[in-house]
Amino acid sequence: MSTFSEITNRKEPVLIDFFATWCQPCTALAPVLKEAKVVLGDTAHILKIDIDKNQDLAAKYQIKSVPTMLLFKEGRQLWRHSGIITKDALISVINSHKS
Repeated sequence: MSTFSEITNRKEPVLIDFFATWCQPCTALAPVLKEAKVVLGDTAHILKIDIDKNQDLAAKYQIKSVPTMLLFKEGRQLWRHSGIITKDALISVINSHKS
């Protein structure tokens, strides 16, 4: 199993979705993430992290509301967004950080 640091240090963009099982917007975002993953294939990674099971990590990245998404590449945080986002907007953001 990879560590968070190993995952976020990949050369491909890595989207981290901080969510909670009790969060209705998080539930609404889940199919958007699945559809984006289908479109992006292996060119990007999407990882969901439950804030209730990973409180230290959520605190480290100052997650105050869910869903909150962070985009990493080669260990650097490139983008942050809280709330719902459309599939096309999400894919556009991730694609803009591929090269």
